[in-house]
Amino acid sequence: RRMNTELTSYMKMCIQNNKNFQISQGIRITTLTNGMKYSLATGNWGDQKKAMSSTAGVSQVLNRYTFSSTLSHLRRTNTPIGRDGKLAKPRQLHNTHWGLVCPAETPEGQACGLVKNLSLMCFVSVGTPTDPIEEFMIDREMEIVEEYEPLRFPNATKIFVNGAWVGVHQEPQRLMEAMIKARRVNSFPAEVSLVRDIRDREFKVFSDAGRVMRPVFVVNRENNEYEGVQKGTLVLSKEQVAQLTEERDLPTEQRNLRW
Repeated sequence: RRMNTELTSYMKMCIQNNKNFQISQGIRITTLTNGMKYSLATGNWGDQKKAMSSTAGVSQVLNRYTFSSTLSHLRRTNTPIGRDGKLAKPRQLHNTHWGLVCPAETPEGQACGLVKNLSLMCFVSVGTPTDPIEEFMIDREMEIVEEYEPLRFPNATKIFVNGAWVGVHQEPQRLMEAMIKARRVNSFPAEVSLVRDIRDREFKVFSDAGRVMRPVFVVNRENNEYEGVQKGTLVLSKEQVAQLTEERDLPTEQRNLRW
């Protein structure tokens, strides 16, 4: 703010005196340097004269006691709410935090549950270019969105790459299996995420940076005559579920259960 004020007054002076404007004279180097030094030293980002309205805790001194404490400090998350609140919900782990946030490493006292740490094997994606992924899908019969005709293929599955609609495909299951197989042989980085939404007919690919990820095991249950592993089948059918729903209010002796 001080820099803007000084620059504005210098521009007005140049206009009034009919002088050439030189930005090196309008901006003082000490103004930027002293402001950055103050903010990094105190952690308060804002005007020094209005310290109460400035944001506190933006910069911190990195913990250098041990290598493990440094990693723990860098992987720490903070919930920006008051420490004296008595609500238990913000302090608890959400269901989506499974495998991403450590359930044990949190401080005691008022900050319990508000300051969390990432899990040991959790990592943050660094980003992958999307051009090879789109070319891979185009080679496997993906129709780009500019050539898509909705009246011709009304039930086609939309394909999104990092939130952008890039095309459609007639056989999304086959495309997803091909991409999973390519990812397992390192044709794509392991941080590329594949999500298929069958209900909305959407296939989403994420390769951007900043996504919190966790490692998982690959489990394949297939019919194998050598190992004797049989694929699981669902015994209960949709017709039986519908029948149970219709007859749940009837007495037990009047129910027509045929299994």
